[in-house]
Amino acid sequence: MPPLGAKERAKLPDSAFAYVDSRGRRRLPIHDAAHVRNAIARFDQVEGVTDAERDQAWKRILAAAKRYDVEVSESDWRELFKGGKARKR
Repeated sequence: MPPLGAKERAKLPDSAFAYVDSRGRRRLPIHDAAHVRNAIARFDQVEGVTDAERDQAWKRILAAAKRYDVEVSESDWRELFKGGKARKR
């Protein structure tokens, strides 16, 4: 995955992130295939968000995955929290 420096990150629109909170903090960039895969892998690490916010973020990730032809085996974000290390906090 190409590095995303602070300047490049700042230039991205809010739509290039899975989460944008009320304070303007942007999390999980989804502007290319590598970052979409990374957002899926790190989805369970985002803290301080509601299930409704997770629903919205997951929709954005799925749309980006389709746009960049990234295969997603999970149909719902809750599947990422089942078993293994990934669990809902």
